Amino acid sequence: MNEEWRERLRPASLERRYEFASYAELRDFLDRAAELSEREGLYPDMGFGRDYVNITIHAEEASGAVQPNQRRFAEQLDALRSVDDGR
Repeated sequence: MNEEWRERLRPASLERRYEFASYAELRDFLDRAAELSEREGLYPDMGFGRDYVNITIHAEEASGAVQPNQRRFAEQLDALRSVDDGR
């Protein structure tokens, strides 16, 4: 998982901000992130502006901690962003 993700303990969550060169790039990322969410059954909180998105993946209340599948989901979001960066 990219070191830009911040892990919070209370409430347990992962947080990251992605920035984009244009609104079109942001929209493309959001569309692909939505498809990933549907496939994985994970729905993070997302707040966005013209050229950024803030993502928070909250731990499941029953566990009280970020789970391995949520960490993998964060890695998959990073992979989507890497496509935009041309990496």
